[in-house]
Amino acid sequence: MSSPRALSDIKRDLESFVGSKIRLKANRGRNRIVEREGVLESIYPNIFVVKLNERKVERRVSYSYADVLTETVELFVYDTQDAEIRIASANN
Repeated sequence: MSSPRALSDIKRDLESFVGSKIRLKANRGRNRIVEREGVLESIYPNIFVVKLNERKVERRVSYSYADVLTETVELFVYDTQDAEIRIASANN
């Protein structure tokens, strides 16, 4: 059973980017894909939280590591030169 191992790898990868600016691409079903930018705020045992600033309102959205594993959510982190690096992919 390799799923728990893969989930722990995804969590470990995300832990190093807490506080970093990220872009997420989430598949909401029925051909609705949402792209947002925010800050990876916190990591918990089963979920991670992203803080978004949209229209002068702060929102927090949470996703599970299984969402990343099944590629329902894709995460990209910005490095110091504002180049995107794909993180927390099931294929990495």
